Amino acid sequence: MTPKQRICGLAGAVLAAGLATGAAAQDVTLKLHQFLPPQANVPSKILDVWADKVEASSDGAIKIDRFPSMQLGGVPPELMDQAIDGVADIVWTVVGYTPGRYPSTEVFELPFMVADARDASCAYWKMFTEHMENGEFADLKILGTWVHGPGMLHTADPVETPADLQGMKIRGGSRLVNELLTVAGATPVGMPVPAIPEALSKGVIDGTTIPWEVTPALKIPELVEFHTEFEGNALYTLTFVLAMNKGVYEGLSDAQKAAIDSNSGLDFSIFAGGVMQDMDAPARAIAEEAGNEITTISDTSEWQELVAPIYDSWIADVADDGIDGQARIDEARALMGGECKGAMSKM
Repeated sequence: MTPKQRICGLAGAVLAAGLATGAAAQDVTLKLHQFLPPQANVPSKILDVWADKVEASSDGAIKIDRFPSMQLGGVPPELMDQAIDGVADIVWTVVGYTPGRYPSTEVFELPFMVADARDASCAYWKMFTEHMENGEFADLKILGTWVHGPGMLHTADPVETPADLQGMKIRGGSRLVNELLTVAGATPVGMPVPAIPEALSKGVIDGTTIPWEVTPALKIPELVEFHTEFEGNALYTLTFVLAMNKGVYEGLSDAQKAAIDSNSGLDFSIFAGGVMQDMDAPARAIAEEAGNEITTISDTSEWQELVAPIYDSWIADVADDGIDGQARIDEARALMGGECKGAMSKM
């Protein structure tokens, strides 16, 4: 054996040993894509926190490049497919932007279903692992599942009763929210969150359904003067996922996977839902300081009676997908009222 052959053989043995232990795994850069500007609460207080922790846990073996405001192209309803197709490695999105595609998540979007975002986010993750991980979401690696704080109305004219919505054009964020608006007599207008400010300013819509949390980023207190919130269970909530391309995840080393897994899952989901809910109060204060009129509906019985048929129609809809809707409703309520009640305090 020549000296050159001995050197090559030694190098090959070292490389093989490194591969066997994972030490030679290459560093990776992952693209995280989402639809909000970087200063908004979700990117700055949830996604950046998560990405920074993953990078630190990986000891530099993972770098996460963040692309806000759809900088990689496309529109928000395409984000889920961008993760599946590899346009982005990781996306954060509203599940309801792809209506009917992930029906199990809609149990948390039913009217007056959710009282607390942390409890619901906990229940959502548990039901995801039980019912959705290997079903509806089988072609993705889901890293977090959560909901926002109480959904409400922001309108150009005051809304105190369902009758006040008659004839109004209101932006809805999901299939079930649009159904809620329809039964109340409003005309639902579907559009992603980033389109709301222009639609309000041009009079394309008379109002929108979003939680308090995101209103400052969209300048909602400058565009409408009236806000209607509900005591007790929220008028509605939307469901979110942080989703990763499954092939990209599976191609990572064990150590890199561990860096992602240790910062994802149940605790992260509860954290994310809690952050969104906690940011409602400072956002509400901005509307108060602007002199806007905030109506708080304490007796929601009229509203609840009006939207009750949505439960029946949802149960019938998901039955076509082989889902026992009433059982999912019962399970979600049991988790939010039991095992997941006070979820943050149990972490």
